[in-house]
Amino acid sequence: MSPFELGTDGPGSILVGIDGSTTSVRAGWYAAGLARRQRANLTVVYVVRASTMGLGVNGSAAAAVVLRTQAQIADDVCRGAVELFGEWGVPMTFITTRGDPFTELCRVAEEVRADAVVVGASAHAAHRLVGSLAVRLLKAGRWPVTVVP
Repeated sequence: MSPFELGTDGPGSILVGIDGSTTSVRAGWYAAGLARRQRANLTVVYVVRASTMGLGVNGSAAAAVVLRTQAQIADDVCRGAVELFGEWGVPMTFITTRGDPFTELCRVAEEVRADAVVVGASAHAAHRLVGSLAVRLLKAGRWPVTVVP
């Protein structure tokens, strides 16, 4: 029988989805603290929603503005995450991707072999009827999911 190894249990890779909302920022804080305590790698994912992807097809000036705004938001979220989590000495990777948030978080979680997923609770009333991202991740049953209010 091998001896117990202190500090080897728990997640080695944590994925957190951040979209700039208050609950996702709280989820980021929670995930960073968990990663620091567990000495885990942290993957921060920002997903540009698929519903806005088709705007660039027609080449209009409005579409160009939307795409530039999305890029700026992604840069701001990345910069904020690097500043915040870098202070704590948490190894972090920031990924920006495009598509459906559920599909993309699942894909990235599989790629990085995440042991846990952290997301913020949805503030949209409609999600009580159709299901939030957090509920969909829980129902997928592939990772332990923490939902931060």
